[in-house]
Amino acid sequence: MLDIIWTIAPIFLLIVLGNLLRRNGIPSVEFWNLNDKIVYWVLFPALLFHTTSTLQLSSGMFGSYAAIILSGFGGAVIFSLVSARLCGMPGTIGSSVLQGAARHNTFIALAVADRVFGTDGLALAALVTAVLIPVTNIVIVTLMVGMLPQKEDRSVVRAILRDLARNPLLISVLLGVVFNLSGIGLIPVLHDTTDILGGAALPIVLLCIGANLRLTQMKASTVPVVLSMAGKFLIFPAAMFAAIQIVGMQGLPALIAMIFACVPTAASSFTLARQMGGDAPLMAAIVTLQTLVSFITLPIAIVLLGRVFGVSF
Repeated sequence: MLDIIWTIAPIFLLIVLGNLLRRNGIPSVEFWNLNDKIVYWVLFPALLFHTTSTLQLSSGMFGSYAAIILSGFGGAVIFSLVSARLCGMPGTIGSSVLQGAARHNTFIALAVADRVFGTDGLALAALVTAVLIPVTNIVIVTLMVGMLPQKEDRSVVRAILRDLARNPLLISVLLGVVFNLSGIGLIPVLHDTTDILGGAALPIVLLCIGANLRLTQMKASTVPVVLSMAGKFLIFPAAMFAAIQIVGMQGLPALIAMIFACVPTAASSFTLARQMGGDAPLMAAIVTLQTLVSFITLPIAIVLLGRVFGVSF
């Protein structure tokens, strides 16, 4: 247990450091805004392309992963929608519960997989990302359209869907898979460059996650926060675990998939809530609280699930 905590601790220390740096204006707010763009448009796409283009893909593995991952995601979506309806929540609050329960922080999951399990873990995490990114964005945006009032026709929605079509993370994963299946092999200059850029992605993105945490906006209604926590840390993992048992998956692939179920919701949920007219302060509180709670829950989950799936550390 302590070994896992010490291994993961630097990840969360970087998140804390990023928050402290931004709160103290080091080096400046503009620096962190630019860092977000560099990570999103350059560093992480390079990491995902390099990983997926060199991963040993099999149709059987991809199909099994899709089944178990979408089961967990679907369970969280259904739970959030039903619970919000039963509690009589308006769409603005219900959409925050939806994002809090069903979205995931890809960057933390990739960082943990890489830190704890090295190249093999990162490759499997990239495969999970290839499945989750398009499905999560399409489903969440579509549901939020129905839950939130659209003031200026559907211009915001069209802009978001247009951004999804040119999402650099999604494009890099798709290009990596196509490149992988083509059988071309490694191209020295291309793969050397993306390898170097990808190596810088994880530490910088963890600093950015911390910089974007909004500790001053943590006051929020108890019920939606609790429901989002239950959906993300109980329903999502439970539904995925049940699917893993049905499929019969074991070992590292099963554990990497479960890591995605156990990480907090995406930091970008706040931005999406603000763009689409949701409850942005509530979403900021959910993101921050889930990230803080995951400091404790994630290492515990990895240790327990590692024993269940027969993974040694």
